[in-house]
Amino acid sequence: MLLGSIEAGGTKFVCAVGNSDYEVIDTLVVPTTTPDETFSKAIEFFKQFKDLAALSIASFGPIEIRKDSTKYGFITDTPKFGWSNVNFLGEFKEHFDIPMYWTTDVNGSVFGEYINLKNSGQRLDSLVYYTIGTGVGAGIIINGQFIGDMGHPELGHVKLKRHQDDLDFDGICPYHKDCLEGLVSGPTFEARLGKKGQEVSQSNHVWDIMAYYVAQAAIQATLTFRPAKIIFGGGVVSEQFLKKVRFEFSKQLNGYIEIKNLEEYISTPTLDGNGSATYGNFALADALVKHEVQ
Repeated sequence: MLLGSIEAGGTKFVCAVGNSDYEVIDTLVVPTTTPDETFSKAIEFFKQFKDLAALSIASFGPIEIRKDSTKYGFITDTPKFGWSNVNFLGEFKEHFDIPMYWTTDVNGSVFGEYINLKNSGQRLDSLVYYTIGTGVGAGIIINGQFIGDMGHPELGHVKLKRHQDDLDFDGICPYHKDCLEGLVSGPTFEARLGKKGQEVSQSNHVWDIMAYYVAQAAIQATLTFRPAKIIFGGGVVSEQFLKKVRFEFSKQLNGYIEIKNLEEYISTPTLDGNGSATYGNFALADALVKHEVQ
């Protein structure tokens, strides 16, 4: 039995096929250009595998997840040029008569981490996964279930208290300016400093400013959901950066509740690279085959 995964990001699609042990057999990385071009390359890739039993798609958004909506399976009002109101799931259903799971990119990642931690003996019933890259989003699992009914969580667009050294920066979110995504996503480096994040030394004060904001997001998740663990992934995140986040988290939380092991509580992913979302998609596709999810 073969399982399919698409981690659909605003920059690239990571397509993968794996076996029942969630081991990757083959992959294809497709630049996210136009929907027609990107979809056609992904579809061509999966058509090579005649034994594909199910496919899970974890997409950038916003997306429509309500199954009773006429736009279920669509990417909706995204700032990604050319991708608003695109029938993503419908396009793939035209080409493949197999079960398909449809969710957000961060839900794919949080599920991958959840299953991997569970398989390694850490039976967590709750987990929050933030990705900080081109955009910012979060997937949340509570009692083994995704959070989100009328829509998926949009924790990348929560409002924050501004850092006193960052008041002159408007933020880059086209909807909210200075929400979390508008203040800490990857493109904010170029907006603030005129260069990409990987070119910015960790000693630059901008990292302290961003840690101040990301710590607020961690506190919001902590006080709202009380998860067992918060994971931060994405191109902006490194262990060195998370050290700054933990410092700010402790300072801002100010002992209000006890966090026993902060290094374990706020951590990087257990799966490398794009592994979290791909692993999560394989697990969701497998669950479809076994009728454990719909």
